[in-house]
This record gives sequence, structure tokens and C-alpha cells, in this order.
Amino acid sequence: MATMAKRDYYEVLSIKREASEKEIATAYRKLALKYHPDTNPGDPDSMEKFKEAAEAYEVLADAEKRARYDRFGHAGGDQFGSQFQDADDIMDAFGSIFGDLFGGSGGGRRSRRARAGANLRADVKLTLEEAARGVSKTVDFARSKVCETCKGGGSKPGSSKTMCRYCAGHGQVVQSAGFVRVQTTCPQCRGAGSVITEPCTDCRGNGYVQERTKLDVAIPAGIDDGMRVRIPGQGEPSPEGGPPGDLFCFISVKKHKLFEREGVHLILRMPITFSQSALGATIEVPTLDGPHDLKIPAGTEAGEVFRVRGKGLADPRGGSGKGDLHVQTYIEVPKKLTARQRELLQELAELEHANVTPHRKTFFETIKEYFSPPTAPSKKTEE
Repeated sequence: MATMAKRDYYEVLSIKREASEKEIATAYRKLALKYHPDTNPGDPDSMEKFKEAAEAYEVLADAEKRARYDRFGHAGGDQFGSQFQDADDIMDAFGSIFGDLFGGSGGGRRSRRARAGANLRADVKLTLEEAARGVSKTVDFARSKVCETCKGGGSKPGSSKTMCRYCAGHGQVVQSAGFVRVQTTCPQCRGAGSVITEPCTDCRGNGYVQERTKLDVAIPAGIDDGMRVRIPGQGEPSPEGGPPGDLFCFISVKKHKLFEREGVHLILRMPITFSQSALGATIEVPTLDGPHDLKIPAGTEAGEVFRVRGKGLADPRGGSGKGDLHVQTYIEVPKKLTARQRELLQELAELEHANVTPHRKTFFETIKEYFSPPTAPSKKTEE
């Protein structure tokens, strides 16, 4: 199947953007049955469609990932990439809602690889200066660790687990419908094949207890509000002996009192006086690197924008160069005047009244024409 561009996940599952969780799961099941490799042996195109459907379901079935996808599309983050190498990966990931479809060709159960632990989230707040330069932040979050009392087994010391009667110790239950053989995780023992009769009093049979964890995280320069930093292997441990999950640090950048941000660029609204606007001046503007001299040409009007190259932010994805600072001017009108200022302004007003500039003359002529009544057409004299 062509991989030049990813298809929209809603299009992949053939559902509407407002589809419910149930509709998403139903659409995925239908596609998984249609494209599963066991019913399409030797067909690489079906395998690609099988993985494409799984990737779409992985995002849309998760409320947080779906919200980010709806906002940013495929550019929303590194979680929107295929994490599945084969059918076993997909079945392991979604066994709770779909199970292991289609037992092996010999009728036996597929060997299952231990699933990775759950991912964790930590929230990190930054100032614009920290986001611009990059910073190391210490995050504090709750994470599970193996219970020291039962060593992760979940049973009270001295007791042992017993075989699950629901699945007869297999950890799986099998249902058949025609040529389709659906194998799902046992709901009683959750695939363990055994159950705890006397739970550990410290972890209540979970095998894990919560602990507070502190970790130093390097935040890259230029990171923006809403982005996240992934720390591999710092999530929850896997209860099945697999690799631990990841820690995702969600970034929020505080609003700055001077600068607004647009991607890698910064915007600054800078006041200038009427005399600076009319005569021109060199003014000192703030940047994240310190003050910068900016030349304002004579005749600058309110709302004009001047670009200061390289005074924006770095690209957090590793792009070369930095953004720019855009300085938008506006004319600051003083609310209080000294006697001398008032005298000079009154003199200027008299000069402006006596010597109307061509631009202003045209403007007043336009107003006069707008309010003047239309001239009646002249009548021709009949002979």
C-alpha cells in the first residue's frame, strides 16, 4: 500500500468525526476481521491496511490523543506513529476489546509478548524566557514500584495462588463463529491463569505500591505551549515483565507581559510619541536577549511593523536559525501636558489649520463631496 501520505484516521475507519467510542470500536473490529493476515495469507497490502486500522484506532479510542489529533492532525505529536510491527503487536495492544483473533494455523494459541507498562503524565510550567532558552526542570510524579512485602506476586507471604477455574489455568478463553476463532483474555484472572486467594495486605493484591518520584528533565529551547517531552522508560512498570512505559511531560508556557508568540516569532507592541513618528528616531526595544536599537523612519504611522531578525525563538524540532521579533508601533497620546507642551501643540495646530497638507485636503474634499447633495441634471431647451 502506498505510504507517501497518511490518510485521515476518520477516513481509515470510515466514521464521522463526531463518532462515539462504541462506533469507533465497532468500525475497527470490522476492518480487523476483513484485513487480518490469517484470512489474507501472503497479502502484504492487507497487512498494511490491518496496521493502518490499528494505528487509527489507537489514537481515536484515546480521548486525549483524539483531542490532539482533531486539533493538529498527524503533526500533533510522536504518539501518532505506527508502533506495530506485526499482528501479534496489535493483538497484544487491543486484547481487552478485541482479543487474539484467529488462532494459529495449527490451531494453537499465538505466543504473546509481554506488554509494556502504562505511560505517565507530568505537567511542566515554563516562563517564555525558559521556553526560549531551554531549561532543566525537576518533575514530581506518582509511579508504581514492586511491593517489597510480596515481591510483586500480590499474595500474602506464605500463601500461594490457585488455578483459575474459569479458564482452567490457560489464561485465555476461546469462542468460535464459523471459520472465525476468537481468543480473548480470561476476564477472571486477566490472562494469568491463576488467582490470588490471600492478597498481600500492603499492596492489596496488586503487587505494586505507589511512590513519589522526582526526575530532572531537559526541556529543549523553543518549545511551545501544548507540546510535550517524552522520557522513554520512566513510566509504569509492566505487570507482565515487559518494558516500562514512558513519561510524557506536557508543557504550558505562561503568558508574557510584553511579548506574544506566533510559532518561532515574537510580536511586541511598542509605543512611540507623535514627534518620534513624525521626525523619526532610534528607539530602544526589549528582546529576550536584552535591549536592541531600532531605527524608526520619519513619517511612521501607527500600526507599522518592523522586523528584527533572529530575535525570536529556536525551532524545538531542530530547524536551523531562529525566528524574528516583529515590532508593531502605536502612537502614545499623553494624558497630561506641561504648559510648554500645550503651547507648542497649540502652535502646531494653528499651523496645520493654516497650511492644510495635500493629503488632508483630499480627505476633506472627499467628506465635502459625500455630504453635498447631488447636482440635478440640466434640461435641454426645446426649439
